[in-house]
Amino acid sequence: MNNIKSVLFVCTGNSCRSIMAEGLLKRWLKEHGKDRIEVSSAGVRALDGIPPTDATVGVMQREGIDVSGFLSKRLTDDIIRGTDLVLAMENIHRDEIIRRVPEAAPKTHLLKKFGMNKNKGEFQESDVPDPIGRPIEDYEYCLSMIKDQVERIGKLL
Repeated sequence: MNNIKSVLFVCTGNSCRSIMAEGLLKRWLKEHGKDRIEVSSAGVRALDGIPPTDATVGVMQREGIDVSGFLSKRLTDDIIRGTDLVLAMENIHRDEIIRRVPEAAPKTHLLKKFGMNKNKGEFQESDVPDPIGRPIEDYEYCLSMIKDQVERIGKLL
């Protein structure tokens, strides 16, 4: 996997989950001397230029990462084509990416399944639940789940 030069995280609105994953992976890669890899995020239903939710900013600040200046980005076919590894938060995101850009199927994976070996009992629930509009505890749970996955994936890159 040393040939991966760019990673894209995809969720629905690019205001919670994919922002968390982007910030966490950027930090992990920097801390481990792998910051040559470009990390970005986008949303399949995002509007360009929307700030993250207050809850996202809050949980990320407690994690030591400032995403307050982040603005959402709508996923485009060109973004998909220009990325080496696409990690989706839910099956519906992965399906949408592959429907739009079929040749992206080999590089498009679910965040929670990328690099997992289901033959060794590592199979798990595949979706990262969307915390939008939910209590802060749901954002904290989502962040914890994404952080675990990002650290696991960082080691694979």
